[in-house]
Amino acid sequence: MTTTAPPVTLDDVRDAAARLDGVAHRTPVLRSRTLDALTGCEVHLKCENFQRVGAFKFRGAFNAASRLTPEQRARGIAAYSSGNHAQAVALAARELGTTAVIVMPEDAPRSKREATEGYGAEIVTYDRYTGDRVAIAEALAAERGLTLIPPYEHPHIIAGQGTAALELLEETGELDTLVVPVGGGGLIAGSATAAKGLYPGTRVVGVEPEAGDDTKRSLEAGRRVSIPVPHTIADGQALHTPGELTFSVNRRLVDEIVLVTDDEIRAAMRFAFERLKIVLEPSGATPLAALLTGRAGRGSRRTGLILSGGNIDADRFAHVCAGGT
Repeated sequence: MTTTAPPVTLDDVRDAAARLDGVAHRTPVLRSRTLDALTGCEVHLKCENFQRVGAFKFRGAFNAASRLTPEQRARGIAAYSSGNHAQAVALAARELGTTAVIVMPEDAPRSKREATEGYGAEIVTYDRYTGDRVAIAEALAAERGLTLIPPYEHPHIIAGQGTAALELLEETGELDTLVVPVGGGGLIAGSATAAKGLYPGTRVVGVEPEAGDDTKRSLEAGRRVSIPVPHTIADGQALHTPGELTFSVNRRLVDEIVLVTDDEIRAAMRFAFERLKIVLEPSGATPLAALLTGRAGRGSRRTGLILSGGNIDADRFAHVCAGGT
C-alpha cells in the first residue's frame, strides 16, 4: 500500500515562518467582551488587515518570491490577482530587488490597483467575466521570461499563508474551531495544515460568499466543481472553481464550509468598525459574518477567526456598508 505525501506540512509552515521573521508583521490577536457575549464563546481575532499590504497575502508571496534563484530575480516575476496578491507580489519584488508584472481585472478596486502601482509593479488588465487570467499571465510570463507566482496554487504560497494560523495558535493555544475565509483556497489550506498539525481536534471551518460557493459544492461532490464567475461584494472570493492543489489539501483537512450573504458581510463590516474599531474589506469580514450569524463556532468554547484583510478605500467602505456593491 502506498500513500501520497501531502504537498504542504507543518514543517513547511514553520520554515516559512522563519523566512518571514522580521519581514512580515506578526499581526495582533484582538479580543472583545461584546463579541464573546454575543456569540457565547471566547473569540480570538487574528487581524491580517494589519499585515503589510493590508492582507495576509504578503506572507505567501514573500515566502515564494524569496526562494527564486538570482537568475529568476534578474528576469522578474509575473502574477495574476484581483488585488491583494497583486500588492503582495509587487511589494515582495521590491523588497527582493526585482520587478513584477501583474494581470488584474479591469474592475479591480481602485485602491488595490493604485497600491500595486505604488509598489512599482506594471499592470496588465483583462475582463474578469470574459478573459482567462491564468492563460494571459502564463503567456506573458513565457513571452518575457518571467517566473509566475500564482495566488494560491503553489506549496510555498500555501505554507506562507499558513503562518497566520501558526502565529494565532502559538498565542492562544488549542482552539475548538478555526474559521477562515475561502477564495482560491490557499489561506485555508495553509491554516488547516498548521491547525491540524498542532491540534488534530481543532475543527476548521471555511467561509464563502453565498454567490461564490464553488469550494462548498466541490467538497460535497468530492471533486472540483466550476460555477459562473460570482457577483459579490467579496471581490477577493469571487472565484469560479477551487485550485487543484488547494482542493487536494482542503478535502482532507477542512471540516465544513458555510456561506454568508452580502448583507451579512456588510453587517459584519459595520460591527467590526463600530464595536471593534477595525476596518475590514468584504472578504476579510466573512469569518466574522459566519460567527455573528451562528453558522460557524456554534457550540465551541474557544474560537479563532482569521480576518484576512482590510484593503478598501473610505468611499467604497461607506458605499458597501450602506448597501452598495
